Amino acid sequence: MTVFALPPGVDFPKELVTGLIDRMASQPPESMARVQLYLNSGRMLRRVREEFQRSGARYLPRLRLVSDLGQDPLAGLPLAVSPLQRKLELAQLVEQLTRAIPAFEAGSSHFALAESLSALMAEMQSEGVHPDALESIEISESHAEHWRRSLDFIRIVARYFEDDAALDADARQRQVVEAIYQQWQTHPPADPIIVAGSTGSRGATATFMRAVADLDQGIIVLPGFDRDMTDAAWNSLYSGIFPIEDHPQFRFRALLDKLDLAVGDVEDWRAITPHDQARNRLISLALRPAPVTDQWRVEGRDLGDLRDACRGLTLIEARDPRQEALALALVLREAAENGTPAALITPDRLLARRVTSALDRWGIIPDDSAGQPLQQTAPGRLLRHVATFLGQPVTIADLLVLLKHPLCATGAGANARGEHLRLTRDLELELRRNGPAFPTPDALLAWAEKKSEDRDDWVDWLSRVLTGFEAPERTSLSATVDMHLALISLIAAGPKGSVEASELWREEGGREALRLMEELRREAPHGGDITPAAYADLVNRHLQSGIARSGVSAHPLIAIWGTLEARAQGADLVICGGLNEGSWPEAPAPDPWLSRQMRLEAGLLLPERQIGLSAHDFQQAVASKTVVLSRARRDAEAETIPSRWLNRVLNLVQGLPDQHGPEAIDAMRDRGTQWLRLVDAMEAPRLELRSATRPSPRPPVDQRPKNLSVTAVQTLIRDPYAIYAKRVLKLFPLDPLRPSPDPLLRGQILHEIIERFTRERPLNEEADDARKRLIAITDNVLDAEVPWPSTRRIWRARISRIAQKFCEDEVERLQSGVPAVIEEKVTIPLEHVDFTITAKPDRIDLLSDGTVRIYDYKSGALPSEAEVIAFNKQMLLEAAMVERGAFETLGPRAVSAMTYVRLGGAAETRDVKGKSKDRTETPEEAWVRLTELVVRYQRPSQGFTARRAMQKTRDSSDYDLLSRFGEWDATDEPEPEDLV
Repeated sequence: MTVFALPPGVDFPKELVTGLIDRMASQPPESMARVQLYLNSGRMLRRVREEFQRSGARYLPRLRLVSDLGQDPLAGLPLAVSPLQRKLELAQLVEQLTRAIPAFEAGSSHFALAESLSALMAEMQSEGVHPDALESIEISESHAEHWRRSLDFIRIVARYFEDDAALDADARQRQVVEAIYQQWQTHPPADPIIVAGSTGSRGATATFMRAVADLDQGIIVLPGFDRDMTDAAWNSLYSGIFPIEDHPQFRFRALLDKLDLAVGDVEDWRAITPHDQARNRLISLALRPAPVTDQWRVEGRDLGDLRDACRGLTLIEARDPRQEALALALVLREAAENGTPAALITPDRLLARRVTSALDRWGIIPDDSAGQPLQQTAPGRLLRHVATFLGQPVTIADLLVLLKHPLCATGAGANARGEHLRLTRDLELELRRNGPAFPTPDALLAWAEKKSEDRDDWVDWLSRVLTGFEAPERTSLSATVDMHLALISLIAAGPKGSVEASELWREEGGREALRLMEELRREAPHGGDITPAAYADLVNRHLQSGIARSGVSAHPLIAIWGTLEARAQGADLVICGGLNEGSWPEAPAPDPWLSRQMRLEAGLLLPERQIGLSAHDFQQAVASKTVVLSRARRDAEAETIPSRWLNRVLNLVQGLPDQHGPEAIDAMRDRGTQWLRLVDAMEAPRLELRSATRPSPRPPVDQRPKNLSVTAVQTLIRDPYAIYAKRVLKLFPLDPLRPSPDPLLRGQILHEIIERFTRERPLNEEADDARKRLIAITDNVLDAEVPWPSTRRIWRARISRIAQKFCEDEVERLQSGVPAVIEEKVTIPLEHVDFTITAKPDRIDLLSDGTVRIYDYKSGALPSEAEVIAFNKQMLLEAAMVERGAFETLGPRAVSAMTYVRLGGAAETRDVKGKSKDRTETPEEAWVRLTELVVRYQRPSQGFTARRAMQKTRDSSDYDLLSRFGEWDATDEPEPEDLV
């Protein structure tokens, strides 16, 4: 057996190629072409090919990927089934399980469980673990009932492991490897076979490596093999009940055990010295398994001056992810300017995107090996949006998300797209203002009829789009996919357009999205029936596997890699970004099927395997020539925890003061702090802006309002700035994109119900009959005006609760008078001032004695007497208007009472007396004070002060943003400003 290795910190592809050329130097040139070289990843393969090209003209070996072995057309072995087909089949089994056992993984989707079960099956097939091995697992009393149920279910999928079962990709990979192994036992290949760059972490790969190692001309080349590990450290990897799989060198120990080799049997592929041997020794000691970390102090003495080992290290500890991303972008920018090949290695895709965005300001486009997730491309977002909206009413916000999407209505040319956006803006204003909350084709048609221009084609297209979202509660997956694709094609085509001419399936993202959706359509017959919600989850998860590669030319020196690509690195400057727990290393995904102990007993891999592989990638990356280690001390939620590997390195160095460890760490941090200072300087505002003062604008008198409603008088007293913004500047707040059953709507609905109830009252109606009529009117209004079923039920229950008392009180009210004014709007001028007041009282009853009683319905709490006198003057002013003959049907009348009726709670009523502890105010006095107030605001010196006397400090105004409230507070003096 021949097993070679290269140490961490060397350019593995370059040294692999150099070593192979040296070994083949004495053989004829064509002998290189007979070599089969199996590599671990696509990037490694590309790097190896590039290094061969740099070495001059020669024959190349046959370069292949270990993962492609399962695609060999082996005689008698059928092709593997699609992974998507297997997931769809498993999803149906999982759905049956969760239906039979509702408590099993409650809250998880069927497809999430199917994906985890598919991953478990792939691992079992790759590791050669048959479901029969699960029968040997003893479910003791210590195991939870959950594991008993999951184990019973896993046994059900044993049929996928039978000899006549269709092969999964991992099963075929293993069978091909085993067939090759058997073939080589009797007919070994005559040409050299080399496996390089793999750690043998998967069972099938390890089996293939063993088959290669048994060959006379078989060679294995391991990456990042740690020669500084002691025998005690190697042996400690199996010292406990559980193997220490999270150690970076554990996979090598496991592989060598399978090959019946000792660590000393591994030879050097080339006699080459890493960039920094002292740093390699430091990292090796820091990452030792926990059982032997007590040797830090003993072996740490041999590390020498730690300032030398840490000279090439920079530690950036940013305060938040934004500062970290900007600092790393500055590091990469400097590398680009200096012509230094540099790479950011991180598993944190969010950090990678932030760095990419920061580099964009300098026109630097990094070569991102991960590409852009398909979900985040325009086609991916549109596919997910449409899938999410299927089978449910489309809200205003949902509709606008579709209409404003950059791919919507792109099938009829640029002019048609511009017209589409103009109509979308017009429709948005209409829907915000008038609704309905869930747009319908009838509502669109009514809107189009109100406009003079021809909008029929656009409205007809949009009506077909809305109709397309109607879907049955459950139907076949094939029908749902067809419905989804037909609808998204209609959306992309637009009116009088075609999907072929649209932008939907163009560019990298569109082509990848079309490929995945065609795959879903092809495999849909295996998915059975599905609900719209489950389909949306399926589409979201299916698109996660897609990557859109950018067609823009990337910078030749700047790259962003995943952690696996640390093995194939060739950069002089390496940044290890996102070194926090949960990011690097990532937390192992929870396994809903097997516990850790069950995995160990079954011969499966432990969750720590992925951490160990990530640790090996870290050891490779940190051994580069120049390294930047970065982390953010805080994320969006809380303080972060440094990565365990960074913690180990810092703790080891800090604990060796005799070797200047603390000074080394200080120097690392000082180098990182310089970059953070540059970030702060770059982010510092170039212009210092003063905080806004409390505004009190004084517009010209002829521009000030000449009319107010009695309800707006309170606003003029409490927040004059709102009157200025609305009546002078003509600024009106936009209605929300997502209408909700808020208190304002509730008040409007209640007033409409009571108005109809009062107007339609028959003569001599009894309380019980009135109650029935009130409930009927309530049902009618709620069905017509409130589109939320749950809200309709809640509000109906509230009306029902007060209906009896309200109707009994109404009978008493009608005994003393009859309604003479119901929701009638009138306007009356003020004396000696060019100003008018408008009122629309809810109800005024003409009493038998010739006087009137004013009623005001309230859906919320009733105002106190003090509030009525000081601010809420609606009732007093309406009484003054009645006494002045503002209502023609009444003429001048005396007001004997003013009454609030609460349409909620206990349906109580309360008369307005105009008296409080401190003050008394009659309607006539309120009218005089209103006149004085209006006269004061007609003076040029009177400003409209913002938030003059808000009831509560936490109360908000529609114009707080305009007045820049927050830069000033209620304790600040207003600053008048004359306007022209």
